[in-house]
Amino acid sequence: MWSTRGRNWGFRFLRTGGLPHPLRTYEAAFAGIENSREIFRRQGDLAAIRFSDPEGRCDAAGRIIPQEFVLLAPANNVDSLEEAFSLLWPLVAEEYAHDWDREQPESEDN
Repeated sequence: MWSTRGRNWGFRFLRTGGLPHPLRTYEAAFAGIENSREIFRRQGDLAAIRFSDPEGRCDAAGRIIPQEFVLLAPANNVDSLEEAFSLLWPLVAEEYAHDWDREQPESEDN
């Protein structure tokens, strides 16, 4: 599951992990760590990952954009923020570079 915002569009899920209601899973994964800028936490079958945009991109209000991921079992076999970043960012970096400055992302899967 991947959520973020763009320069001109607000927070949304660009990948839902195939879940019909990804917000429930996202909230469970990030419960109690909502305000952490960078995080890796495994809790049960979920791994919550958040890091600042590696390119330093900001939204229209000037806020650094967070990249947030929730890994679901059995895909949550990473053990650190660094490992998660190395695994996940290459999978979405080009897509995000294409979408972040648009009015709406083209790559939403939901």
